[in-house]
Amino acid sequence: MSETPFLSGYRVLDLSQYIPGPYAARSLSDLGADTIKLEPPGGDPMRRLTPGYADEPLSPLYRHLNRGKTIACLDLKSPEGQEILKELLVTADVLVESYRPGVLARLGFDRERILLLNPALVHCAISGFGQTGPYRERAGHDLTYCAVSGALSASGTRRRPVMTFPPIADHAGALQAVNTILAALLARTHTGRGCYLDISLSESLLAWQYPALFEARQGTDPERESLLLNGGAACYQIYTTADQRFVALAALEEKFWRRFCEAVDRREWIDRQFEELPQNELIEDLQQLFGRKSLREWVGLLGSVDCCFEPIPLVSEVTAHPQVRERAVIAGFQPRYPAWINGQPAKHTDEIVLLGQGHRPAWR
Repeated sequence: MSETPFLSGYRVLDLSQYIPGPYAARSLSDLGADTIKLEPPGGDPMRRLTPGYADEPLSPLYRHLNRGKTIACLDLKSPEGQEILKELLVTADVLVESYRPGVLARLGFDRERILLLNPALVHCAISGFGQTGPYRERAGHDLTYCAVSGALSASGTRRRPVMTFPPIADHAGALQAVNTILAALLARTHTGRGCYLDISLSESLLAWQYPALFEARQGTDPERESLLLNGGAACYQIYTTADQRFVALAALEEKFWRRFCEAVDRREWIDRQFEELPQNELIEDLQQLFGRKSLREWVGLLGSVDCCFEPIPLVSEVTAHPQVRERAVIAGFQPRYPAWINGQPAKHTDEIVLLGQGHRPAWR
């Protein structure tokens, strides 16, 4: 059980699989909620999804997404499984599920029955496109949710869009679910009533597309690499060094851009910061400059300059980053819950309680 007590005493029932629902329920568990996860007889496919870990019974991604939970495999099509689900629903505070719309009702637990069983329950249904509309039952994964939301339209280069990593719609939806669940629990303290939450992964990501949508209001869709924050500006750009490493420059404010230009002895660039986008010529000038020195040399030159410059570490180098180490962001190989509480990092557990066949799940 989590040692961060904000949700101590709250009970979360997790019927979800893959990333969005498990991440949302795990976040509630990190905050102290007692969380039971019910998986189908074969288990959540995420148990075996990670390549390269064939010798491990549970993939590291699965362990990370489900830490702090009690997990049981249950056939919800069977009378026994349905009876156990009924008992847990009666005493749960939150239900997180990620079935396609209509599946839970076909299992005998439509909204009317759930409301009768537990009118105080916060029922959060996470789906790709939402519980209504022509796409409500359409199959999808993160990449197609990104497509529908417009997230791919202004990302990447003129040649093609680029995939986000990690899956951004899955995580946007999970965070939207957590935020709304917490708000619903807060409202319940005044009303005593639960509610039904319809969380769409594609809509959660669509809500993040406001910069491009505002540009599109002008009458034309913004082209890739033509916006300030997606590759159109020289001051907000990724550059390649002489040793084929990468650096990030985010000198958006005039003071940061000025300090950068002065540090690299290119004062003539100071007045060019706000040239018309895309700034292809200025970007090429900066790329030629960065291509003359190695990553180590650039860190030596700009590392102490207050200009929003950072080397881009390899993933294998991130855990050794001095800020990551000082803040104890990583516990073992797992990122902690990303908040400090009363001056300390959040308590962390990697415990998973896997119930054996025939063991009846119960709240702690």
